[in-house]
Amino acid sequence: MKNKLIRKILVGCAAALVCMSLAGCAQGKSGEASSSAVSTESSQATPAEVKQSTEGRVYAKDMDLDKYVTLKDYTNFKVDPDPVTVDEEELEEILDNVYVNSFPAELGIKDRAVALGDTANIDYVGKKDGVAFDGGTATGSNLGIGSHTFIDGFEDGLIGVMPGETVDLNLKFPEDYHSEELAGADVVFTVTVNYIIPEEKMDEAIAGIIEEVNTIEELRQYIYDYLEMSAQNDNQDAYEEKIMDTFIEEYCEIKELPEEWISYYGENVRNYFITAALQMATDPETLVQTYYGQDLETFCKEYAELATRRDLAMQAVAKKENITLDDAKLDEVLQQYATESGAASVAEYLGEASKEDFRQDYIYEEAFSLIIERASN
Repeated sequence: MKNKLIRKILVGCAAALVCMSLAGCAQGKSGEASSSAVSTESSQATPAEVKQSTEGRVYAKDMDLDKYVTLKDYTNFKVDPDPVTVDEEELEEILDNVYVNSFPAELGIKDRAVALGDTANIDYVGKKDGVAFDGGTATGSNLGIGSHTFIDGFEDGLIGVMPGETVDLNLKFPEDYHSEELAGADVVFTVTVNYIIPEEKMDEAIAGIIEEVNTIEELRQYIYDYLEMSAQNDNQDAYEEKIMDTFIEEYCEIKELPEEWISYYGENVRNYFITAALQMATDPETLVQTYYGQDLETFCKEYAELATRRDLAMQAVAKKENITLDDAKLDEVLQQYATESGAASVAEYLGEASKEDFRQDYIYEEAFSLIIERASN
């Protein structure tokens, strides 16, 4: 059983990956993504689930929990959730991206020249010393003129160009450009302007891209509903974090942290980043620094201590509330989980974890569910 604590605390990493995925989808049906030579977009794979290390794990049932934690009276424990809001700027930004990247060529403006502030649909090929360089070619790419998305001179060079015309732009990459091959290099971009996307949004431009969405206002509402649902999910996650933090701060006296648990959680989160880094073609140190601004060891230490505090608190609640899972019920629940997950057997479902790992994690979740219920009623 994969411990939910790890998934919860790494939500920031997952969210970042989702955002990058959505950004890639925004390319839509308008053509290939912008090249790395002229933009900063990239794609990364979703990290695999953490490989859980359970060797030598010490379980709550074998410990004197009173040595480590004392609970205060939480009879009247309440926590109010924060309101759910939709970021209107984000909504309009997504609306603009969906509209632009779904815009049909037949509705594009073709009877006037490109001007500053326009969004132009273009094809381009970039060459260095007469040879096309990697990542410098795209078709059907939408470019905001004046957005400074591409290197200096590219967008300015398209002002005054009529749709259907092709121009050669003699440009130079910045000296500090991230590609050593192109840094400071003289290049030629051959660019064809296909059409200009009208600034005023038209209903007919988005009809049919999403089922039952036929007008701009319907598309705006569709995006609003999506963002609201996403915000509600994020709000629930944040609410549960707030409940946990408040409970530990106000209703728990943590006297000592068992070193065995700190070691267990620290090793698991380190394994997570090792696996994730392999999937993302980077190294664990860089991954943690990118998403959390910390070195790997510091992050693992802080995470392990936080996870240990939470586990202690919930195991103490389970003890007080007599939340248990006897062997017969344990086997029944394991079989249910294995079946629901599509695993061929309980052993396959558990992987390297043991039944005792599952029992402790299950009791943790049951105790936390009780605390959430108390806090929200």
